[in-house]
Amino acid sequence: MPELPDVTVYVERLQAHLQGSVLRDVRLASPFLLRSVEPPLAAVKDRRVEGFRRLGKRIIFVLEGDHFLVLHLMVAGRLKLEPKPGAKIPGKVGLAAFDFDAHTLLLTEASTKKRASLYAVKGEAGLVAHERGGLEVMQADLQAFTAALTAKNHTLKRALTDPRIFSGIGNAYSDEILFEARLSPLKLTQRLEADEVARLFAATQACLARWTEVLRAEAGDGFPKKVTAFREDMAVHGKYRQPCPVCGTKVQRIAYAENETNYCPTCQNEGRLLKDRSLSRLLKDDWPKTVDELER
Repeated sequence: MPELPDVTVYVERLQAHLQGSVLRDVRLASPFLLRSVEPPLAAVKDRRVEGFRRLGKRIIFVLEGDHFLVLHLMVAGRLKLEPKPGAKIPGKVGLAAFDFDAHTLLLTEASTKKRASLYAVKGEAGLVAHERGGLEVMQADLQAFTAALTAKNHTLKRALTDPRIFSGIGNAYSDEILFEARLSPLKLTQRLEADEVARLFAATQACLARWTEVLRAEAGDGFPKKVTAFREDMAVHGKYRQPCPVCGTKVQRIAYAENETNYCPTCQNEGRLLKDRSLSRLLKDDWPKTVDELER
């Protein structure tokens, strides 16, 4: 799923290429993409683009006349900018095309489950329904971060990925943040020491800032072409059974639903394995508790 760094760069490049252009039409290939009825989608046609914003993991098209489009890419949604008007929507994966005088912005979703969504909104007040309330951590200080983190007693993984607590952080970057902070993903927020909270805050800002710069450099003056949750330079996310870049211990995972949490048991949990929600229940007492037991 595109998260804060990816969406930030999308917004910046959309701003560079399309601000001031007129949105001539929105062509839908999937009727399930559009989730709003009022105002009608036709109301945004032939309106000039005043800019783009990020709202959590959503991309906001700011159009003249106090109109907006709210696009959520979800897990597999991606954008491609074609330097020509009226470009064809790709078969199978194509969801929509946003037509401008000199460009076509194509929306695709390479997944059998079509989860991406588009809303037409009238007025700033209409955007409130799409605001989850999470803290914008890149603009926050340690005090605000601490208050948001410890308001309820959640695991660190859940707290970081809950859009009502923190804005824009998902599965991939939460793994990297927790690794950088040397904290277990299952440690409870209200049991953290002050130095651990400070370490997590610093790691969160540093990780998100660093990856935003990496993605900016990749895009350059063009448009992002490689938007993925799995990157070679990541330390633990997507690196199950690969060596930790710090200590060499094999990266482990906790699988749940369609996601997994990756972590280094040595760097983040004093060499202890965290219980996998499915496999540990199956193995019960045979579930290894340490890296050494796992290797044996």
